Amino acid sequence: MKGLKVFLCAVPLLASCSLEPTYKKPDIPVPAAYKGTYGPWQQAEPSDRLARGEWWKVYNDPVLDKLVTRLDAANADLAVAVAHFDQAIAYATEAGSYLYPTVGAAAHVTRNKQSVYRATRSPTSRAPNVYGDNAIGLMADYEVDLWGRLRNLAAAGEAGAQAAAADLESVRLSLRAQLADNYLALRMLDVENTVLQGEVGAYTKALAMTRNRFEGGIDSALDVSRAKAQLDTANAKLSDIAASRALYEHAIATLVGETASSFSLPPVVMDLHLPQIPTGIPAVLLERRPDIAAAERRLFAANARIGMAKAAFYPTIDLAAMGGYEGMYQPALLTYPNLVWSVGPTAFLTIFDAGRREARVKEAEAVFNADGAKYRSTVLRAFQEVEDNLSLLNELAKESVSLKAAVEDTKRTLDIAMNRYREGTVNYLEVVIAQTAAQQAQLDELNLRKRRLQASVNLIRALGGGWDSKSLKDLAAK
Repeated sequence: MKGLKVFLCAVPLLASCSLEPTYKKPDIPVPAAYKGTYGPWQQAEPSDRLARGEWWKVYNDPVLDKLVTRLDAANADLAVAVAHFDQAIAYATEAGSYLYPTVGAAAHVTRNKQSVYRATRSPTSRAPNVYGDNAIGLMADYEVDLWGRLRNLAAAGEAGAQAAAADLESVRLSLRAQLADNYLALRMLDVENTVLQGEVGAYTKALAMTRNRFEGGIDSALDVSRAKAQLDTANAKLSDIAASRALYEHAIATLVGETASSFSLPPVVMDLHLPQIPTGIPAVLLERRPDIAAAERRLFAANARIGMAKAAFYPTIDLAAMGGYEGMYQPALLTYPNLVWSVGPTAFLTIFDAGRREARVKEAEAVFNADGAKYRSTVLRAFQEVEDNLSLLNELAKESVSLKAAVEDTKRTLDIAMNRYREGTVNYLEVVIAQTAAQQAQLDELNLRKRRLQASVNLIRALGGGWDSKSLKDLAAK
């Protein structure tokens, strides 16, 4: 018993050991500023940030707000991510439970018969061949975590749960961005449809005028044919817009968890403005991107598993205790003569395993190296996505200025061509050429507005959507 007391006193000191390598995130050069920080976005001030979890509200559209709410409640892919998160939380709870003793209770009531010719039977033995055995008791078992195996197991489980939480946010951010992208494209098609409807009306009047001039002997049948071709082309584009709009509507239906057949969004013409997006400094991106947080947490978990693998080279020590009653007769079972107990440590050390433990350490180190490379790749890709969308928005902003001027120029050209046609100084071919140029410039300008809106969504997505990795610390309180 004295040796047991000495051992129990030494346990707290030994349990402070850990074979886990010192964890250090890979060093990745972070630029001081983004290259594309000009345009309708700016470096964020301390109080100027995207609202956490509500970044889509920068577009000031109540319909989009409601669609996001429906997505959060009914999207199937999001439900899968939530289930994976719940699974990770359960695993982390299980891993943490090994740090504590296991206590159990057991009882049995049996009737037994021994062999008459058993090896331990002696001629003078009075032990019965048939006897009862009844027992009831409590058992406790506790593995002393001398080498940090269980602590590293718990740490890896907690880091895995945090990575799953970040994965969940990544899925949520991706789905919301996809919804916003589809919704804004659909609304721009509504605007485009309205513009083309106006052009169809203008082409219809032009066709009527051309026919009247043909019947009056002023124009040729060729001019009538050209006017009708313009009208038919515009109507064909209306059908094409309707087809594209239907596909966007179906995609939105799936995202919000409804069948495409039962979902509809009435056409609405609205003036969609490009929002101001606070970009922050590049270093903040490491906290704002959930995929970066997930990669870092998996790297931490891989480091902890190296410590677990190294602990296999050292003995495992269990403290076990058992107490209860055992006897042949039930009525007198719970009496002092039937009391049994056992307490003491048990040690086990693997001496030979044909290199199994060395292989597991190398495997854990290889996983750590792979996760480190994935972390670096995720960070670099994040910076690329931000710079891509900043550059895209900057160049599209320049293109927008030129396109708006082109729209005005082609409108003036069309007005001049129509006036000259009415005066009889040119044939209808000049009008058709001017109409085609004016229509194309208008459609290009609308398409550019759609691309700029979608690029703004992608920029917000690349910036992490206002999420912050500090929220992962809240998992410990759950």
